[in-house]
Amino acid sequence: MRKRYLYIWFRFLAADRLAKADPNLKGRPFLFYAPDRGRMEVRAVSPALIKEGIVPGMVVADVRAIFPEVDVFLDDPEADREILDRAAEWCLRYSPEVAVDYPDGVMLQIAGCPHLWGGELAYLESITASLNRGGYRVAVGIADTVGAAWAIAHYGGSQRIIGDGKQGEALLELPPEALRVERATLQLMAKLGFHTIGQLVKIPRASLRRRFGTNFLLRLGQALGTEREVFKPIEPVPVFLERLPCMEPIRTAKGIEIALKRLLDLLCERLVREGKGMRMGVFKGYRLDGEVVQISIGTSRASRNTMHLYKLFVLKIPELEPALGIELFSLEATLVEELDEWQETFWGVGSSDQKKLAELLDNLAGKLGKESISRYLPQEHHWPENSVKITRKLEEQPKTDWRTDHLRPLNLLPNPEPIEVMVTLPDYPPLHFRYRGEIIRVVRADGPERIEQEWWLQTGPSRDYFRVEDERGVRYWLFRLGIYGKEKTKWFLHGYFI
Repeated sequence: MRKRYLYIWFRFLAADRLAKADPNLKGRPFLFYAPDRGRMEVRAVSPALIKEGIVPGMVVADVRAIFPEVDVFLDDPEADREILDRAAEWCLRYSPEVAVDYPDGVMLQIAGCPHLWGGELAYLESITASLNRGGYRVAVGIADTVGAAWAIAHYGGSQRIIGDGKQGEALLELPPEALRVERATLQLMAKLGFHTIGQLVKIPRASLRRRFGTNFLLRLGQALGTEREVFKPIEPVPVFLERLPCMEPIRTAKGIEIALKRLLDLLCERLVREGKGMRMGVFKGYRLDGEVVQISIGTSRASRNTMHLYKLFVLKIPELEPALGIELFSLEATLVEELDEWQETFWGVGSSDQKKLAELLDNLAGKLGKESISRYLPQEHHWPENSVKITRKLEEQPKTDWRTDHLRPLNLLPNPEPIEVMVTLPDYPPLHFRYRGEIIRVVRADGPERIEQEWWLQTGPSRDYFRVEDERGVRYWLFRLGIYGKEKTKWFLHGYFI
């Protein structure tokens, strides 16, 4: 899938941040400054000053001479970085891949996401509207490359979306500033009479490298998509995470168990306070050689029982290789769920029985693997393979009752498997059938039972099912797809009764 990028430019990040803290500043002229080589330089300005031609880089004394009433504030880049970090985490609801571009931008890799909002335009407008309601004025751009998205956000005007593979055409009319190159290079371009990117792309690369340097060619290639640009997504700090540094490196299983127990005590206390339970957890060890070793568990029911979780982890501790020693342990609940008192009732049994059942299943899953345990619930469908669904939650209740008016096999194949049959008359059960190269002779049979799909789902012919038994006493569930004389019929094996 072709990658697509959305760039969000916070045009007045510092001004919006301060105006949110002090609403009286909205609409007023104010600026942010920082000392630079013995003078006070303007670092950011409010929209009111932009309209008057005041831009970052000017000297505060000159601005005061023009606007004596201007308010000045010390620049706080750390506060701006914190706002960008929080904005990036907020954007995770729109894309799983979000990166911060300091000092005033956030980037999203959005391939496969916009269709959930009805397309790229609706997607972009949803993000913009949400940020505007939050008090931040932004400009945005979508393109196949980060460089092109940045360029459109900053210099695209009313154009906000570049179509697939169209970044080369879209960049031609933009100024060289849209390529994110150094100020000295831009000054040289202006002196030489270059005012658009289209004027530059016509010149041989060797001449461009000699005149403007390799960084200019890199930025041009990144915008056009011919050069790779690193996109490093953020990794949000897990909410339920506990760490335990060690005074001395731990190399023994006993030491690892002690560390695990302490971390579980801390994490479960937190889960109790917030009314949650662990469904999945990861226990990591950071070794002296720089490697990270880990084990993970999953539970069939949200749990904050320290001893139960401890037993699940202990089963896997032999998988950890401490090598020269582990200097830091961490325990993270990667999946948590609400765990309230009402959940202590399950299938009509008491809370203690419910917990014991869940803990038994966890112990079995730890020894045999989670894939060895399944829970099935009935569904309202005629087709047998669609009348059952698998669930991993013990708390989920069936929406309908199991049907007991017709005999069904205990082992139902997820997909019917084709077989070859020998029948004496069209509506009779087979005398024998071939399955996976083996000929199975039928000694007893019962049927047919006709099953059709729901009328609103009907996609093919009906099925006539037979229960048959072979010479060894093994019973099978077979069906004929289609009706003799009307359609071309096929036979399938769909399940076993033992």
